Amino acid sequence: MNQPVIADKKPTVLDLTAGAYWWCSCGQSKKQPYCDGSHKGTSFTPLEFKLEATKRVALCLCKHTAGAPFCDGTHKKL
Repeated sequence: MNQPVIADKKPTVLDLTAGAYWWCSCGQSKKQPYCDGSHKGTSFTPLEFKLEATKRVALCLCKHTAGAPFCDGTHKKL
């Protein structure tokens, strides 16, 4: 598997509290946008990101963003 699976062609917008999160980079997780271990056996690894305060975020689901884990609009070109 060289390319991630496109989980969706739009981001998921969430209000997250301060803390650490693990974003799925492979697109196979059943708990999108979070990692559930489905990447095992692939070249993909989850990406940890931390928030210092509660924040509304748009997390990428197409898995092609240049600003992982955050959406940069790349899904519009897929």
